[in-house]
Amino acid sequence: MIQIQETYQKIITSIQRRGPSLPVQIAKEVNMASLFVSAFLAELVGNKKVRVSNLKVGGSPLYYLDGQEEKLENFHNYMHPKEAEAFLLLKKNKILKDSDQEPAIRVALRSIKDFSAPLSVNNELYWRHTFIPELEARAMILATSKENVSKEKSSLEQMPEQFSQTRIAEITERKQEIVAGVVPEKVSIKTPLKTEVKTALKKKPSFEKREIVKSEFQNPLIIPEKEKARKIKPKSNFVLKAIDFIVKNNISIIEEKEWKAKEYTCIVEIKSQLGTLHFYAQAKDKKNISEDDVKRLLSESQKIPLPAFLLYSGEISKKADAYVKTYDAILKVKKL
Repeated sequence: MIQIQETYQKIITSIQRRGPSLPVQIAKEVNMASLFVSAFLAELVGNKKVRVSNLKVGGSPLYYLDGQEEKLENFHNYMHPKEAEAFLLLKKNKILKDSDQEPAIRVALRSIKDFSAPLSVNNELYWRHTFIPELEARAMILATSKENVSKEKSSLEQMPEQFSQTRIAEITERKQEIVAGVVPEKVSIKTPLKTEVKTALKKKPSFEKREIVKSEFQNPLIIPEKEKARKIKPKSNFVLKAIDFIVKNNISIIEEKEWKAKEYTCIVEIKSQLGTLHFYAQAKDKKNISEDDVKRLLSESQKIPLPAFLLYSGEISKKADAYVKTYDAILKVKKL
């Protein structure tokens, strides 16, 4: 028992000194096989004495202690490029509104759990950098919202004031002309100022639209091509069958990518014991699924990046099956 406690302490001391570490690095330092170190680390994580990262370096997570969270930022270069982009964007802005981001960044923000945390304000989803306290993040969001409202209100309030100053100057000038005899006294001075201000308050400001004239040379010999109206392709029976299968298996479709007669691609959400997981999913109506099919799907999913999920109607080849088993952690298959 004493030796086990000493080993635990050696591992904790190693992480204290090194910061976030890989099991192989800890094993080398405590002079123990990686397999045993991983078992000890699992115990320490279970007892909440050591924490484990969502970020992975070479397929392995990092182990760190409370207070070492910021040191995880040193490993952001190991992220997928889109995840790294989302991380740097969040670090710079501290808070990001989900609906303002492009789809790939929105997916990446859901993946970098070490650095991003969801926050709902006024039924709008935001992401805060995990190093920003939640109360502070909420205050920043509300302050920004109030500032935008205040600016809009201020601009509307200034319009009648500016208008009235212009009219006062115009009336003063007209009176001077009448006194000087330049303009006959019978010429009336339009609408009284108070009435005009009230009218201006009721009316919405109008903005003059100016047409931009292109100065490019139009060659008369070129016959302009007619733009073809884009037609939305109807979903085939197979696609409808695939969607029905997904829904019946309690899987949520959160974004449709594309569909063809014998292929349907989307991003799905699956609830598991580990929490909510997102997959880049594809349903294929094909007699034989080849190794190239699964390789191509995994390649496309890693560009986002997301794990891949293949639904197939035919049979899967031996090579494809072996490839799936090799990348089982990020590639799942299921027969329709």
